[in-house]
Amino acid sequence: MKNFANAEFSPEVIELMTTALEAAVATLPEPVHSAHVNALAESILRTAGAGERDVTNLQRIALLELQLAPRN
Repeated sequence: MKNFANAEFSPEVIELMTTALEAAVATLPEPVHSAHVNALAESILRTAGAGERDVTNLQRIALLELQLAPRN
């Protein structure tokens, strides 16, 4: 996971990010890999850090980034 040590979010934004992450993970096929969850979380943290506050947009961007990520 990237370094988000200096990131600060209000409790309301953390709740939005949590909701977006849970919704994004719920769309993934089983079995859900921890690497995918980490990638979604990083995207949501980065996007929220840039100012996005819409749960649907946070979820959509994270899922799009996961689709575009190189496969190992």
